[in-house]
Amino acid sequence: MSQRIDSYRPAGSPAGWSRVGDEVRRVVHLADPLLPYKARELLSALAKLALFCNSEGLPGKAEVWLSREVIERFIAIGCPNVRESTCGNYRSRLLRLSEVILGGDCRTGKPAKLSASIPNSPYGRTELADLWGWASGQPTEELRWGCKTLMALGLGVGLDSPEVIPLRVHDVHRASGGGGSVVVATRGPRKREILCRRPWEGVLASAADRLDTVGTAQYLFRPNSHSRGTNTVTNFLARTQPSPSVPRLVMGRLRSNWLVELFEERLPITVIVAAAGVDTLHGLSRILPFLSALPADEAARLLRGGT
Repeated sequence: MSQRIDSYRPAGSPAGWSRVGDEVRRVVHLADPLLPYKARELLSALAKLALFCNSEGLPGKAEVWLSREVIERFIAIGCPNVRESTCGNYRSRLLRLSEVILGGDCRTGKPAKLSASIPNSPYGRTELADLWGWASGQPTEELRWGCKTLMALGLGVGLDSPEVIPLRVHDVHRASGGGGSVVVATRGPRKREILCRRPWEGVLASAADRLDTVGTAQYLFRPNSHSRGTNTVTNFLARTQPSPSVPRLVMGRLRSNWLVELFEERLPITVIVAAAGVDTLHGLSRILPFLSALPADEAARLLRGGT
């Protein structure tokens, strides 16, 4: 059995496996004698979770992957086109792995705590300016527009990598009534329409307009790549020219910026939940540490209500 675990590789040799494979095998070695599942069942579920976390820019540690928050996020958005029964199997196996590997927190039912890791935190203003300059300075038009499109989709409408990948050109359109507003219609299990944030309307509209032709069903991101996989975004970013002074572009961090802006502007929570495509507030809890505290007098006024 040990040899089978050591030789395991997911089908297709997905990009990112070299970064997470050793940790996946280590965890299954630890858990295999303690759980009723076959080693291959554990390897398959954990490998999918680990590759999803890698695409989100999360650290390559089981302590991060196997927190309940991350597992539920993976089930909600990281399993497109997967049957509900299969998602249920993944969840069961991963939660049992959590109990074995992380111990007490999961047995008490409390989510395992994520460290305040940089990949999960919003970018600062200077970092965003540096990222935009980096995107604009890529050596080819394909790379420049790809990076700008990712930034517009993350900062403008809060999309994750799995939602970016299937988007078509005609999923981006001007809202009825004019005014220059831009709407994005997402695909997949969290299908919805999201109004783009004003500063990113022009970038997103330009990204669509430069590709738009009558009757086309072109992809918005990487329009010349017809092969769509879970690592489409990661593989593209691996081809970009890095800069030592600029942070990595991570869709999860861009989405965090989008969420923080919505909270800071005091949008109704029902609006934020609907736009974010989540069913509960738990998925938004990771944003709380990054929200600005209100002055005591302002907080008191709001709590009291009235005029």
